[in-house]
Amino acid sequence: TRGRKTEWGGDRESEEDREGLGTERGRVISDLGQIKTKMVIIPMLYNYSRIQIKLAFFRKLVFKAILRLNLYLIQPNTNVGWEVGNTTHLLLHAPMDIKEEETDATEKQLPKLNFSTLRVEIERLPAAVLFSSMAISIRGIVGVENVAELKKGFNRHLHFTLVKDRNVATPRDYYFALAHTVRDHLVGRWIRTQQFYYETDPKRVYYLSLEFYMGRTLQNTMINLGLQNACDEAIYQLGLDMEDLEEMEEDAGLGNGGLGRLAACFLDSMATLGLAAYGYGIRYEYGIFNQKIKNGWQVEEADDWLRHGNPWEKARPEYMLPVHFYGRVEESKEGAKWVDTQVVLAMPYDTPIPGYMNNTVNTMRLWSARAPNDFNLMDFNVGDYIQAVLDRNLAENISRVLYPNDNFFEGKELRLKQEYFVVAATLQDIIRRFKNSKKGFSGPVSFDSFPEKVAIQLNDTHPAMAIPELMRVFVDIEKLDWDTAWAITKRTFAYTNHTVLPEALERWPIGLLETLLPRHLQIIYRINQGHLDEISALFPEDMDRMRRMSLIEEDGGKRVNMAHLCIVGSHAVNGVAEIHSNIIKTDVFRDFSELEPEKFQNKTNGITPRRWLLLCNPGLAELIAEAIGEEYVKDLSQLQKLNELVDDDTFIRDVSKVKQDNKEKFSQYLEKEYMVEINPSSMFDVHVKRIHEYKRQLLNCLHIVTMYNRIRKNPKAHFVPRTVIIGGKAAPGYHMAKMIIKLITAVGEVVNKDPVVGSKLKVIYLENYRVSLAEKVIPATDLSEQISTAGTEASGTGNMKFMLNGALTIGTMDGANVEMAEEAGEENMFIFGMRVEDVAEMDAQGYDAMTYYQKIPELKQAIDQINSGFFCPKQPELFKDVTNMLFNHDRFKVFADYEDYIKCQEKVNELYQNLREWTKMVIKNIAASGKFSSDRTITDYATEVWGVEPTDLKIPPPNEPRKI
Repeated sequence: TRGRKTEWGGDRESEEDREGLGTERGRVISDLGQIKTKMVIIPMLYNYSRIQIKLAFFRKLVFKAILRLNLYLIQPNTNVGWEVGNTTHLLLHAPMDIKEEETDATEKQLPKLNFSTLRVEIERLPAAVLFSSMAISIRGIVGVENVAELKKGFNRHLHFTLVKDRNVATPRDYYFALAHTVRDHLVGRWIRTQQFYYETDPKRVYYLSLEFYMGRTLQNTMINLGLQNACDEAIYQLGLDMEDLEEMEEDAGLGNGGLGRLAACFLDSMATLGLAAYGYGIRYEYGIFNQKIKNGWQVEEADDWLRHGNPWEKARPEYMLPVHFYGRVEESKEGAKWVDTQVVLAMPYDTPIPGYMNNTVNTMRLWSARAPNDFNLMDFNVGDYIQAVLDRNLAENISRVLYPNDNFFEGKELRLKQEYFVVAATLQDIIRRFKNSKKGFSGPVSFDSFPEKVAIQLNDTHPAMAIPELMRVFVDIEKLDWDTAWAITKRTFAYTNHTVLPEALERWPIGLLETLLPRHLQIIYRINQGHLDEISALFPEDMDRMRRMSLIEEDGGKRVNMAHLCIVGSHAVNGVAEIHSNIIKTDVFRDFSELEPEKFQNKTNGITPRRWLLLCNPGLAELIAEAIGEEYVKDLSQLQKLNELVDDDTFIRDVSKVKQDNKEKFSQYLEKEYMVEINPSSMFDVHVKRIHEYKRQLLNCLHIVTMYNRIRKNPKAHFVPRTVIIGGKAAPGYHMAKMIIKLITAVGEVVNKDPVVGSKLKVIYLENYRVSLAEKVIPATDLSEQISTAGTEASGTGNMKFMLNGALTIGTMDGANVEMAEEAGEENMFIFGMRVEDVAEMDAQGYDAMTYYQKIPELKQAIDQINSGFFCPKQPELFKDVTNMLFNHDRFKVFADYEDYIKCQEKVNELYQNLREWTKMVIKNIAASGKFSSDRTITDYATEVWGVEPTDLKIPPPNEPRKI
């Protein structure tokens, strides 16, 4: 009963008893030989807030208990589970006439547990009652052996790391104590993994990204190490609440959205698949800004995520490396020499990345800028000590802040500095590791095997300067001849493209490169010359093709096209969804595809099921585990087995209940945060992603206005209640995106306060959407909005997260939606709107927004209301910019898809009223989501791009001898 008063009036256990339960619960059962009716009571070891999560694990506990206690199986009997306080117990009982015939116990003999309630009912389990010994320990069955150790570690870190005791410790102190305790379990595995890589010398994969949107680390680490159960129990026994501690952790918001979150999912999969992989990026002092909504407007606040410290990182000052900027190039007989540079030091911080239950712990290394001690020494010499110290900050600004992504390229010097800073430090580190590999080099280092030992993946064009930088190192420092260096470089790099929007592609001005990185500009010129010579030989006199394919663009000032540099300098180029990869090959990079078709591939994005199911939706995860086993966690294609349960009434009911439980929990969160009463039985219609015109939050907003008008027009008609939840950040300099947020909040304010509408329609704008908030809203979602204009979203990964968590999708045939429809069947999604070819045809013919406005009365009404100030009576002209854009220069054709979108939403309403059919469609979607695991994506990269093989090999944990 874990210290709670029992239903039969027992008192709380003493502190000594409580400690005893944490170590040797078996002492509670003293001498079963003296009991006339033999029984075993196995208490659940988890607090109420987690108890639903653990029921599949409970099934394993029973199985392990049967084996561990050497129980004999006898004739079938009725066995009952019951609840006492917040603890679930399992009672196994039998009559006295036991037949002592030992029977093999297999997991197949275990009962089917009913997960729809906390009561665990065991049906016709052969009762297990006879013990080989009377003093029983269940140490090891549920990781109880870890509980006492974790409690000791927690107290040790509270006292010796944080220098606090329980009298003065804050909830954040308790979080840090737990984080350090969990990290202790990582360290041995982390060191052993690196030892293993050194001993086996595999090919290493380096993932270069300017963004890693990691979110929170604690719970993910506990899950991947298999420690969550024991940690839950330890924290409970310490009188604390695990969820409160988890809320203390800051999100590591080192990313804007999908790009950075993809990188984080990929790191998880690389570790889970046993790849010798490293993530390299920048340790931004300030991550993506915190968003506040004040009077309906977005206000940005600094994300000082490190202000309390970061227990998960380890500074490595011994590996600090110099990075050069500015200067000039000297030519000599020995070759070019980059001199008179300004030096900034790159200080590495390492973060462990644990694989799922395989003892592999890889490393994410993030660089922080430091000024050298002799920085601006001349200022010291002339006595201006203060100015010299202040100038050090200029150097350290390189890693100060993450640039918000507004899908619009701005050629800022600091941004280019960031991009070169990370690749220069990373390549030095990679080459150091290559030279220090176990095989070593007795004589001069040979780089001939470099591509056999090193694979570098460029996550978009941001790390593109790695290509000329590696050439500089090979040619200027290692003294390789140009052709050899270029052949090695091309075999080493691969490039992932993430956008087809032309304004988002990086193009750096020649003048800026000439000042900041003069040697690299020379190298780019030479790469370009060789590239153009090749084109000229294949397509003589096709000057237009040469102009289109050149790395140097002449239009509007000379600039370097970084996407072209990545394509030319890589052996593989991929898009991130089938439709996106086709657009790249047939449109954006068509000339390059015609030149080297074998270079272009597709690698459809994926998400890690550890964070996006086990962590964020434990109720559903355990329900699935009970139905098909736990193998799906590492092989998501196993979810196909759920198709066999589509007509199973019990499973349908259980899936529906999990969803409703998640909705009720999230409703409480919304009511607490936004002071709006939410109907948890309403449809949760969710649209969360960066705010951008191409993602078409405006189309969703028009639907809200249309629903509102319909309710006002006929209040007594039947309406399917909806709670529309929209969230996302607008880049600080993106005026239209900020206006869209203001419009949505203005509409929401009118709708939510209208007594005629009541609970039929609510509009919530989720403030400060981030990874940890996504983990709350996604499991509670009924309808996922994926409504970008066809041909604009490269892939999307939010769509996959919603699908895996049992939301149905309303969307266009864009990005990964296309493949989701292929997997689940278009009939199991709500697909609407123009296809890519329709958009192209409309572009060719010309898009006339006014035509749609005039012929669709409900659209006209909605636009007129927005235009006239209905939603902002104090400033009736406020949204003129929005309506002007929609009429005159809407590249994303909101009006063209409005009518089809509204009709599709009516189909959604119709199905939602039939809970059984809706839930069957949900199950079909979950069953079809296996393709969208990042494990599958990384396996494809590994075998088809990097030339490495995933492995199921489990590195021995630190307490076992190492066999290599």
